[in-house]
Amino acid sequence: MKLSHLKSLVLAAVLAAATSVAVAQELRIGYINSERLLREAAPAKAAQAKLEAEFGRREREITDDAAQLKAAADRLDKDAPTLAETERNRRQRELVDRDRDLQRKRRAFQEDLNQRKNEELANVVERANRVIKKIFDDEKYDLILQDGVVFAGPRVDITDKVIRALDAQGGAR
Repeated sequence: MKLSHLKSLVLAAVLAAATSVAVAQELRIGYINSERLLREAAPAKAAQAKLEAEFGRREREITDDAAQLKAAADRLDKDAPTLAETERNRRQRELVDRDRDLQRKRRAFQEDLNQRKNEELANVVERANRVIKKIFDDEKYDLILQDGVVFAGPRVDITDKVIRALDAQGGAR
């Protein structure tokens, strides 16, 4: 059985049990749209800006290297009919070496960027979870759901409340 199916079954069981309790008292349920939260909250925006500042120069260098490599390949294509075979082979080998270096730089850049994105995302998620827990406790929620929800009405969507609370804390911490 897939994990998502298991989660759905557990959620259904929790909701079924909660529904029977709801007869005796009002059930308080909240829902958070994680995608929106990670896109719109100030700490998420600050993390994105931090990553752009940290990796922007490297990305531009790789883009410039790729443009230079393409220009060199275009020159070789244009000059090839008039070049001696040894010169043409030398320039082709040079292009292959430069392309290999560029691919290596791209891979290293992507690995570094992904690692930093994961670190920043973990920080934002940790802060969001603390805010969600505080809202849960302060406002006496019985259940707060996040992701994996098929439908959630605006009455239970507390995403805006969580975003406002995170924004009130400030962007970076």
